[in-house]
Amino acid sequence: MKRRLMLIIAGLVVIAVVATAALLLMDGDEGYTNPVFEPTLADPTIIEADDGYFYAYGTEDYLDEEKGQPLIPIVRSKDLIEWEYVGQALEEAPDWKSNGFLWAPEIIKFDDMYHLYYSYSIWGDPDPGIGLAVSENPEGPFTDRGAIFTSADIGVENSIDPFIVKGEPNYLFWGSFHGIYGIELEDDGFTTKGEKFQIAGDAFEATYIFEKEDEFYFIGSTGSCCDGIASQYQLEMAKADDIRGPYLNQDGEDIMNARGTVLLSGNDEGEGKTFVGPGHSTMVVDDSEDYWLIYHAIDTATPYLPMGATRRPLMMSPMTFEDGWPVVETGQPQVEIDHSPDVN
Repeated sequence: MKRRLMLIIAGLVVIAVVATAALLLMDGDEGYTNPVFEPTLADPTIIEADDGYFYAYGTEDYLDEEKGQPLIPIVRSKDLIEWEYVGQALEEAPDWKSNGFLWAPEIIKFDDMYHLYYSYSIWGDPDPGIGLAVSENPEGPFTDRGAIFTSADIGVENSIDPFIVKGEPNYLFWGSFHGIYGIELEDDGFTTKGEKFQIAGDAFEATYIFEKEDEFYFIGSTGSCCDGIASQYQLEMAKADDIRGPYLNQDGEDIMNARGTVLLSGNDEGEGKTFVGPGHSTMVVDDSEDYWLIYHAIDTATPYLPMGATRRPLMMSPMTFEDGWPVVETGQPQVEIDHSPDVN
């Protein structure tokens, strides 16, 4: 009887240890390795859906022989680390332009519908634009609603890279190296209202804005995104007291006429894995209110896709704050991260 009791106690101890270890893993104490998704998911946007998954969407790119070149690839994950390919957002290219590619999507939910904003453009396009597709489900299929505007409509060259801020009012921000602009959106998430306004100069594209403690943080991309190992893309930041600006860098300069403060740039050359061209970011705040910066970057060991385009896998880095400013440790993409998001 005594021996049996000791075995039972020992068994309970083992169960407790295993359970504790599992809880620690769930709380994000185990690290991960970048990239978190390959071969490519450029210009990522992410949403936590009602089904418990995070869904990420990226620029139209060739993935592999089986998947081909999806019209906005969709991947999903429970933990932001292990991702699985879901499919493509659109079954066919929108018909409001004669030709183009679907770049730099933006996902957000309005009421019961998932809104997927996208850029429709080719390199050097004289009249690119921003469109909207909608679905009841994050995995699609999405139904195209057409163009919100083109460059000719809105009077801004290279009108791509949409970003949405929901609120009262809603805002659409956009722009690529011809100024960053904003405009109000009606509650339908499709119709613009009022006049456009400018928040940043022509050094930036790929806007991301978030609010923290009554301040608005701007993160934009500068430099060349898609020149393989020669890409100079990096993330620069500024902040403002009002969503409409003015946005100032750490030196107090308005980014209408100045560059932002560097948040993340490419790795210095050296031993180990090297990433260049980090940019076009989004962000997730986990259950512990920790911030996770999500972006693409270029692995210098495999910088190109089979068709010759720049290969831009999905990356994730923890982000903290010092003296009221975002900080990524080392200021460069890290390969090994010693903890993971608390999202369970």
